[in-house]
Amino acid sequence: MPAARRGAARRGWRRPPLRQPRHVLAALLVAPAVAGAAGTLWLWWRGTPRDGVGSFADALIMAGRITGLLGAYLLLVQVALMARIPWLERRIGSDWLARAHRWLGTYLVAMLVAHAGFIIGGLTMLDRVPIGREAATVVLSYPDVLMATVALALLVAVGALSARAVRKRLSYETWHFLHLYAYLAVALAFAHQIMVGADLRDPAARVAWSGAHLFVAGCVLRYRVCRPAMLAMRHRLRVHRVVREADGVVSIYVTGRRLELLGAEAGQFFRWRFLTRRTWWQAHPFSLSAAPTSRMLRLTVKAVGDHTHALQHLRPGVRVVAEGPYGALTGAQRTRRRVLLVGGGIGIAPLRALLEAMPGGPGDIALVFRGPSSQALFAGELEKLARRRGADVHLVLGRRPGCCPRHDPLSARRLRALVPDVARRDVYVCGPPGMMAAARQALRGAGVPRRHIHTERFDF
Repeated sequence: MPAARRGAARRGWRRPPLRQPRHVLAALLVAPAVAGAAGTLWLWWRGTPRDGVGSFADALIMAGRITGLLGAYLLLVQVALMARIPWLERRIGSDWLARAHRWLGTYLVAMLVAHAGFIIGGLTMLDRVPIGREAATVVLSYPDVLMATVALALLVAVGALSARAVRKRLSYETWHFLHLYAYLAVALAFAHQIMVGADLRDPAARVAWSGAHLFVAGCVLRYRVCRPAMLAMRHRLRVHRVVREADGVVSIYVTGRRLELLGAEAGQFFRWRFLTRRTWWQAHPFSLSAAPTSRMLRLTVKAVGDHTHALQHLRPGVRVVAEGPYGALTGAQRTRRRVLLVGGGIGIAPLRALLEAMPGGPGDIALVFRGPSSQALFAGELEKLARRRGADVHLVLGRRPGCCPRHDPLSARRLRALVPDVARRDVYVCGPPGMMAAARQALRGAGVPRRHIHTERFDF
């Protein structure tokens, strides 16, 4: 660690002024989202005849218009959440954005299916023909409705594949590739909204609706396409060396030019694309496992699939495209002088970087690492950092007993024994989903308020 960074890490911590926790920022972002939904409903109200509903068929068509507009608005929100806008990714966190994306996706698909059903049902009653004939007429005769039908089918398929039971059976690569069809669905549905939408006949409404689509499309192009390409050209990242840490675990050192301009912080992650014949077409998220410097970034990878197995054998000189930095598991979430870091398995990587870089004096930082006795990742590095920082590091190794929760190595009682003042600390947790859930429960049992437990999940 450079001398300047060591000095910064040793200094006592002071809470930054006007810095809000991410749950506060997330709550504040609900207001503009609700305002957008209200504006969408206003478009419906503005285009609704003042003579009201004349029949049940008219009521169905009106319900179809409402669900169609709200479904199209939710589709825009869904794309914006995954546009990788840096401020959202760093202050709210990718895991919270992904959780909101999954939650809203259920309502999105339900609204769009209801939109199609209400419209066809209402027209069937007005025309007094079989519903199958009316559906065929609407799809094949109305302008751009066939494209919208394809878009709906794509969104239903993406939604079905995102169900938890199905998602567990898919590889990350397959799941990610199929999700890209959602962009095609947005493009196919847009023309239908403009050509057929009764609520978008007014020129001002069309301009506003088109502008919202152009804004979201611009965010996607800028942050998911142009920015990674610009970073690759500016920083010229390459693999410097690959170091074996344990069985199936390697640390990859990446060098480049003027890396300080990336603005990366300990605890964050990048989406890494290594340009080899086997790995160039995939980008995966891996956390920094050491505090970033102006000349070097380090990530640590555990072999759990074909892609991560291939990364174990990278050679120096391989070109790298890194997209980021992302993630909210940083010192920005800190609200107390004393901090506890709880890591499990490969989840120790970002916490090891935080242990190195977090400001604080002797006794301010403590770390508990939970892992198998055969794989104490970074044990030597953690010991050196503990001596240099005056930090307390506890390695809790061995198999988890299956008899009862009170014997869990990370039980509330054990955490209080290891860190007596745990209830008065901010706690950062990272590891496998099961370990993180158990650790959160134990921390709550140890008296740590929920708002002082900071986590970030990387499962898709």
